[in-house]
Amino acid sequence: MKQIQPKSLFVASCLALLVTSLSFGIRAGILGQLGVQFHLNAQELSIIAGTAFWGFPLAVVLGGFIVDAIGMKRLLIAAFVLHLLGIVLTVATPYFSSGFWPLFISTLFIGMANGTVEAACNPLVATIFPDNKTTKLNHFHLWFPGGIVVGALVVFLFKEIGMADLWQLQVGLMIIPTLLYGYLFSKLEFPVTERVAAGVSNAQMYRSVTSGLFIFMFICMFGTSITELFTNQWIEILLKNVTENGILILALTAGVQVLGRAVAGPIVHRLSPSGVLFISAILSALGLYLMGSQSGNMLFVAAVVFGLGITYFWPTMLGFVSENIPESGALGMNLMGGAGMFAVSIYMMFMGGFYDNIIGKNLPAGATMDAFRSAAPGTAEATAYAQAQAVAGPEIINVTLVIPIVLIVAFGGLYFYMKGRNKQLLQTA
Repeated sequence: MKQIQPKSLFVASCLALLVTSLSFGIRAGILGQLGVQFHLNAQELSIIAGTAFWGFPLAVVLGGFIVDAIGMKRLLIAAFVLHLLGIVLTVATPYFSSGFWPLFISTLFIGMANGTVEAACNPLVATIFPDNKTTKLNHFHLWFPGGIVVGALVVFLFKEIGMADLWQLQVGLMIIPTLLYGYLFSKLEFPVTERVAAGVSNAQMYRSVTSGLFIFMFICMFGTSITELFTNQWIEILLKNVTENGILILALTAGVQVLGRAVAGPIVHRLSPSGVLFISAILSALGLYLMGSQSGNMLFVAAVVFGLGITYFWPTMLGFVSENIPESGALGMNLMGGAGMFAVSIYMMFMGGFYDNIIGKNLPAGATMDAFRSAAPGTAEATAYAQAQAVAGPEIINVTLVIPIVLIVAFGGLYFYMKGRNKQLLQTA
């Protein structure tokens, strides 16, 4: 029997998450270009982008229910196949008569692959590092913003050298890490999940995911995910006519997340997971406020503040549940991930239509949006459309700002609740 190699499993997991994040970073950078090439409006683009976010919860929740039964290895092989199908279909989109459905289906495949990676890798990391879950989950999840940085810089580089039209090549680059993680996982031996190893029954697991604390965290996951992922996925569009370097704002935000998650250990241990979430909500709200109200170089300051705010949201939410509600096992972690992505998909679809409505209200009376959207650069119509976009983007950001403000109250309460509970446990120990 092969020996389990935690370090090799962790490296392969990071590569799988890198593919997940590259899909977000590259798609965020080419979203506007896809809209122009295939004549898609903002609502259609938001539906396509949102598909990745509801394909994810579909896979991650299903994976959460079956991972203990079929094992993490089979799930990750399925993720590999779905990633390959999604990448190939995206590249082949120009060969179809309509761009919408190939992009929709390919994004669904990639979203399901991304969810399957999380469904298997989150419990895998918690299982192979049982004494350091939150820190190692932060280290694992630094590859998500890391891939966004790489993807955003790839898009920016292609744009700078005049090869922005080669978006198929940009998407095709994801095949390299996909093949690498598929090969590694096919060769490695996997442990059983932590819940199975501990002998926790299905009844105990289902009771734990209906507890008050889990439901509270489940609802809060809606807000943390929308704050982070909606803003990052749409930043190039929202700031398109506010700054020429929207994709660099995304890269800077993600770069801050990489550095923050790399040094997560001492921060989480000093502040506690609930304290980290409370401070993260404050910084996220401040960062979004600055993004919606500033311009020029101040947008880069806003990106740093916002990046600091969202750095610890996703992995610390998962780590909190794994440490404080351990009986929930892989199902608990995957329900959290599914809740977050599902909330983003719904929010993104709603905001796509809202964005179009704001633009329409800021165009001359009686104007048709399609005529202005497709107007030649330099014309009065193109200028009017750009000015309407410049108003719409910050307005969407300001609406989204309400979410982290609510989270400040929620996580402030959580911090004091956990502080009191831990104190009570120490007194009774």
